[in-house]
Amino acid sequence: MIPLVDISGMPETFSADIAAACSDVGFVAVTGHQVSESTIASMRSMVEQVFAQSEQVKAANRIQPGNYRGFIPLGFFTPNRPTDGETPQADAYEGFKLHWECPASHPAMTACDLYGTNRWLEELPTMRDVVLDYWAACDVVADKLLRGFALALGIDEESLLQLFEAPITNMTLLHYPPQDPDSDSPSFHPHKDTNAITILHPDPIGGLRLQQRDGGWIDAVCPPDALLINVGDMMELWSGGRFVSTPHQVINRTGAERYSFPYFSVPTHSAVVQPLVDPMPGFDRIEPIPVGHWSAEVWRTNWPDQHPADDLHLGTLD
Repeated sequence: MIPLVDISGMPETFSADIAAACSDVGFVAVTGHQVSESTIASMRSMVEQVFAQSEQVKAANRIQPGNYRGFIPLGFFTPNRPTDGETPQADAYEGFKLHWECPASHPAMTACDLYGTNRWLEELPTMRDVVLDYWAACDVVADKLLRGFALALGIDEESLLQLFEAPITNMTLLHYPPQDPDSDSPSFHPHKDTNAITILHPDPIGGLRLQQRDGGWIDAVCPPDALLINVGDMMELWSGGRFVSTPHQVINRTGAERYSFPYFSVPTHSAVVQPLVDPMPGFDRIEPIPVGHWSAEVWRTNWPDQHPADDLHLGTLD
């Protein structure tokens, strides 16, 4: 069962509850987030419109190496880390990638390939406003949650937030066509998120599953008025293993089209992620992570013909 926490108050009022949830399952459903129903509904409608575009529009706005923005074709990204010696199957989703809309004059613009301007479809003139409205609402939620995590760790809130001054925060719009009910492959392979925290309004049809400590999988059930939050590898590292980055996957055997639009909170490219408190006993993934380098590396290795460096561990299940 995923814990439910009300975050409508000051971070001091919910910090302990968030910490308890993320120290166990790594996922928590939050109410009182103040992202309006209309903002979420507009975003969900826009995501459906994005994937209703013609194949010609999708091809013209396709994601490219070095500019990780635009359409991700169905089945294009394939896990390139063999499991049990077997070649993994392609994921059964199509996507549209967006990153923080970096101002053209910002000094970070030339510092990392993940900075830049997004692709906004001419065919959808309100796309930019709708997406950025939802994005701004998620920014507020993320800031509030980061303060809660900082309080739980006993570290300075402002010092943590300063690490997000020019964030590599990103969002993926996702469309999962219905799978064959007899298929044994996931729509999105089991993985951990590489970022700090993820904010998601789950599709009401379900399909998101998370792995429990005993290795079993459960459905990530979330009330319709709540947002689902999960810890990524960077927050796990900051916390010295106190907060758990939990494997999860998507399986869409509902017979319906599934849509989602996760928001991934990531620090600025120049930040180096390392434990901010003494690591928990047995937590050994403590080597520092340069955010810009590793974020770019994670995206580079999404291409089927690109393989990770031997020491790449962000997002892996070990």
